[in-house]
Amino acid sequence: MIEFPKLIKNYTTHGDGLCSLNDFRQIGNNVVFERDVLVFHSNNIVLGDNIYIGHQTILKGYHRNEMIIGSNTWIGQQCFFHSAGGILIGNGVGIGPKVSILTSQHRPESRTEAVLFSPLEFEPVELKDGCDIGCNATILPGVTVGIGAIIAAGAVVNTDVPDFEVWGGVPARKISIRK
Repeated sequence: MIEFPKLIKNYTTHGDGLCSLNDFRQIGNNVVFERDVLVFHSNNIVLGDNIYIGHQTILKGYHRNEMIIGSNTWIGQQCFFHSAGGILIGNGVGIGPKVSILTSQHRPESRTEAVLFSPLEFEPVELKDGCDIGCNATILPGVTVGIGAIIAAGAVVNTDVPDFEVWGGVPARKISIRK
């Protein structure tokens, strides 16, 4: 039987996701936010120069750790980045529509514990310079995607990807090496 905590913390709002450019820890020149982009905890988000952020993307900063997005990066529409464990995106990175980057996960300690109420584990994600993440891919906590690597559309990446390799599938695995 699953046990629930005797005292469950009441849920609170995270806000409406709207902020001003002055709320960011740092923001570069020529950063484009398309309509309906939501940004939470912008005080822990650093944006370089020449960044495009597509319609309905959610940048979910966190009360600790940072989300850093390097210069000359393109982020497609409807992406979801949750930086509880920290996100570092290098320069010249392409991120297709509907990509999810997650940096935390629940780790139940026993079968009798509800997953939702189990401890959270935080691990950073890093997307190195010049890599490309295909549409609808998911990058899981603790993953580093190497320089110039390519992640195929729909891939679920749960382990590090070396520089210049092409990975795809669920779970993602090496398909080839860039020439």
